[in-house]
Amino acid sequence: SGVSAQSFLHCFTLSSSAFNLQVATPGGKPIDFVDVNESNMRWIQDYRMKSFASPAKLESIDGARYHALLIPNCPGATTDLANSGYLAKILQHFSAENKPLCAVGHGVAALCCATNEDKSWVFQGYSLTGPSVYELIRQPNFASLSIIVEDFVKDSGATFSASVPDAVHVVLDRHLV
Repeated sequence: SGVSAQSFLHCFTLSSSAFNLQVATPGGKPIDFVDVNESNMRWIQDYRMKSFASPAKLESIDGARYHALLIPNCPGATTDLANSGYLAKILQHFSAENKPLCAVGHGVAALCCATNEDKSWVFQGYSLTGPSVYELIRQPNFASLSIIVEDFVKDSGATFSASVPDAVHVVLDRHLV
């Protein structure tokens, strides 16, 4: 579970230089950073001391007030976000308005919650990537994963693309990165 410390660090550092950011989590809970190591520990400690480090409640976010959405690599997305009705409304708005959306690594699982009224997936017909089944099966918690993104994407009418395991692989389709 949680959010990859390294991914968050890169996403936040890159984005904050050009945008006013707001971090939101389910219930406004503090971010549970995973994979904290010597190279990112100090940055995480400094981040936690800042006033903007207190996340807003995802449940109170109005997608109309935002111009872009970035979901970092967060292994916890399969449990915390993949079935979130609040995030689904935000994603539906972003999709309808063609606002930029970026999901990184395990954060792609968060997109799975976005269904239309007819139960079709908002991203049906899109091309996207995320952790492949091959990459996931190597994890010790594979058997307990509530969602396998590659299977969900294909079963929901979208195209899944993967590169060699653990390689950087980016797919851009319309407003979705």
